[in-house]
Amino acid sequence: MTSSLQVDPQRVGEVLYRTLRDRIISGELRPGTRLSVPALAEEFNVSRSPVRDAVIRLVQENLAAETMNRGAEVARVSRAELVSLYEAREVLEGAVARLATEKYDAALRRTLLALLTEHRTVAEQGDFARHIELDAAFHREIRQAAQSPVLARMLDSVQSRVLVAMRSTSLTGGMVQAVHDHQAIFEAIGSGDAEAAEEAARAHIRRLKELLRAAD
Repeated sequence: MTSSLQVDPQRVGEVLYRTLRDRIISGELRPGTRLSVPALAEEFNVSRSPVRDAVIRLVQENLAAETMNRGAEVARVSRAELVSLYEAREVLEGAVARLATEKYDAALRRTLLALLTEHRTVAEQGDFARHIELDAAFHREIRQAAQSPVLARMLDSVQSRVLVAMRSTSLTGGMVQAVHDHQAIFEAIGSGDAEAAEEAARAHIRRLKELLRAAD
């Protein structure tokens, strides 16, 4: 069944881009899924031009890739590329944890504590899909608290591709261990020790990076 985008024509391309991006990151559109411009234009009941623009943006963001004779498809992330993403993420997550420590307040404490509480329950229940969502949310809150737009954009790009890759791999790094790592980051940020917060965040990502390397 087709769905029509009831928005200002000038915003159609932006809405299409965000809709497709959300589908990719959520796993609804799996790596290798073809992003057919004619099919998507028909689905959303729009012209092909805004669809093409949206797909081009996804390619530029490395969430999609152009293929021979097939147009664009949802990007596949190799294990080697995923390791490289984690190398970048280790540095970036450490930087935002340091900055968030300097801006720590009661509101951030409440938010992180609520996420940790739910995440602990979800990990014990073995709900992997919700684990991924809560893991991303925890890091996103710290990223926003850091108040660094440039770092936020860089991490948004890296983490989006990490989420796509992790949804298509059996490697989890251990849900309960992830909660323990997050608890250490939370405590370090709350202590006001920016250096300890940076190291806790880097150690968390470094552990996952080494698991990926060992799995090669």
